[in-house]
Amino acid sequence: MNIYEIKPIGARIEGNSYVGRGIVIGKTADGKKAAAAYFIMGRSENSRNRIFTEKDGAVFTEPFDPSKVEDPSLIIYAALRRHENKLIVTNGDQTDTIWEGLKKGESFASALTTREFEPDAPNLTPRISGMITFGEDDFTYEMSILKSADAEGTACNRYHFAYPSLAGLGHFIHTYVCDGNPIPTFQGEPERVAIPDDIDAFTADIWDHLDADNKISLYVCYTDLVSGEEETRLINKNK
Repeated sequence: MNIYEIKPIGARIEGNSYVGRGIVIGKTADGKKAAAAYFIMGRSENSRNRIFTEKDGAVFTEPFDPSKVEDPSLIIYAALRRHENKLIVTNGDQTDTIWEGLKKGESFASALTTREFEPDAPNLTPRISGMITFGEDDFTYEMSILKSADAEGTACNRYHFAYPSLAGLGHFIHTYVCDGNPIPTFQGEPERVAIPDDIDAFTADIWDHLDADNKISLYVCYTDLVSGEEETRLINKNK
């Protein structure tokens, strides 16, 4: 087993019907850009009734058909926000928890101590989060997963990962191992994935390999480390 193996993101998700929600952060192969991606999947009608929208530099999940919304509490949230030199992306309303914490001088990790996994027994879906901190023509990034300590949800295990940026390398964290009932939660460290220079190639590698029935939306952002210029892609299955 090669612990330093780097695979294309498509190879990490191909043939897996349900990896749930996923975050990828890393640096392009040429070392010139920071990459961030977030996707959502869904099995129920309530979960599938969503789209991504971009407003004022933030990305939100919203109902595709508001008349069909059953329970908005865990499916409608700000998925991506920016604060000063930081870009935050998460799979739930902890985006706002981190964002508000940063404004009060807290760190990514300390802000998340107030949160835990989602209250959706029996799945007890993990909360996954990521944050890029931009510096002088470079960046570092952090990832977090908050998971139930047992099948009953009696306590929360907290895992924090901090990375330097290395050309061509990204890390991929997702909520589930695969489909199931209950759904098995993500295990181990974030997975190492390749980050190509071409945003369209990266976007296609994710979208084309997510399960056709369960994929819902994808957002990808590339940020030039010198100019700060951003290039984004947004795909919604519901159009």
